[in-house]
Amino acid sequence: MTLVRPSLAVLAFLLLGTCEFRPSTLAQVQELGELRIATRNSPLAYFLGAGGPEGPEYQLAARYAESLGVRALFIPCDSAGAVLQAVKSGRAHVGAAALPITVEARRDVGFATPYQQLPLHVVYEKDEPRPDGVGGLRDRRLGVPEGSAHAAALRAALGSALPVPWEIGKADALDLLDRVSYGELDLTVADSNEFATARRYHPELRVAFNLPSREELAWALPRGDAAFARSVNEFFAGQREFIATVIERYYVDEDALGEYTGTRNFMRHVAERLPKYRGYFEQIAAELGADWRIFAAVGYQESKWDPNAVSPTGVRGLMMLQTDTAAALGVRDRADPKQSIFGGARYLQSVRDMIPERVPEPDRTWFALAAYNVGYGHLEDARVLTQSQGKNPDSWQDVRAALPLLAEERYYLTTKRGYARGWEAVRFVDNVRTYIDLLDLVIPDPSTGEAQVPNPQQLTGIRPG
Repeated sequence: MTLVRPSLAVLAFLLLGTCEFRPSTLAQVQELGELRIATRNSPLAYFLGAGGPEGPEYQLAARYAESLGVRALFIPCDSAGAVLQAVKSGRAHVGAAALPITVEARRDVGFATPYQQLPLHVVYEKDEPRPDGVGGLRDRRLGVPEGSAHAAALRAALGSALPVPWEIGKADALDLLDRVSYGELDLTVADSNEFATARRYHPELRVAFNLPSREELAWALPRGDAAFARSVNEFFAGQREFIATVIERYYVDEDALGEYTGTRNFMRHVAERLPKYRGYFEQIAAELGADWRIFAAVGYQESKWDPNAVSPTGVRGLMMLQTDTAAALGVRDRADPKQSIFGGARYLQSVRDMIPERVPEPDRTWFALAAYNVGYGHLEDARVLTQSQGKNPDSWQDVRAALPLLAEERYYLTTKRGYARGWEAVRFVDNVRTYIDLLDLVIPDPSTGEAQVPNPQQLTGIRPG
């Protein structure tokens, strides 16, 4: 019996058919010219703001992509499990979605060095009985996300290897915090980031105590690619200051009536800062047929009339314009106060022009201010939500009540544009209205030389142009 020696072509075919060659992740990223990031539409990760994408994971991943000299492509997923699967399958290069490191997840993906270690809170509503330690959890309506790090921490605290009987499927920590606020649950477990986010629109939530273990958040990476893991870890090691700034931006709830918003500071800034820029506010207001005070009030809310102001998300200047917004408005130097004021005023007026004409004043102005802060699309989501609740979508008071709901999963999953920091838009409008009223009181009327005392019926918003 003789053996037929296969040709070189057949050998090549057999080798290719049995051996898989896969370039390293960094090589793939450079070849594609993009970093593919699996994420979630969530306040903890990625969402659409007034000027485009925002979120803590968006900030970090976009910066990492920039460090590699490639563009960032974000792939929204509907769950943490889907994020992990996207990385495991190679559809995404990294998973950036406030992911906790768990034993189960490590079976499918690798993890970068943790960028946050967080305490796990047991959370209750302030008018309900406070549990006294772990022993007080057993007879209460407790819920934690199924298969989560929170459930694992509960198992460890309870000293049981059995599944936690309170695990709830198809729910995340923010959803369960909402349920505690509404009285549908007595207790849940949330990490400190989740709790800080929920407290902004559920101030009645309280921490009963912390579980013994802590949660580690990290990016999910392809398993076995040491070079890529090293690249990510080196990036995070060199970005500690930036990470701290991002965390402060998204998880530290600044007081709406803090130091700079106090009347005494406002009056000092009216005397020391406003005279430098008042002429610009008046000039653009005359051009647009508007009340200059509203533009000045927006400028104060945004930067305290500081032309060198810079936010952690990259907006800058007296009117705190996004890079893309500034470019569209022809603003070449955002630090130039005249360019910033003119650009911000024109942008606000353009947003106002999008509000349906049937909306009466002053509500139309308040809508424009909310859209300036949160984005016109999110304002429309809030108006649709208002109407679905049987209320008036053309009333600021009704829409004002609906805007914070855009931060709750049960609502934002039903909207066209997803999660939004709606409570922030409400705060923005409230503060700007206060500054408008104060300017009406302290700025003399040119015709009389006396300070104006506003008539409650007098329109203080933008006049139709």
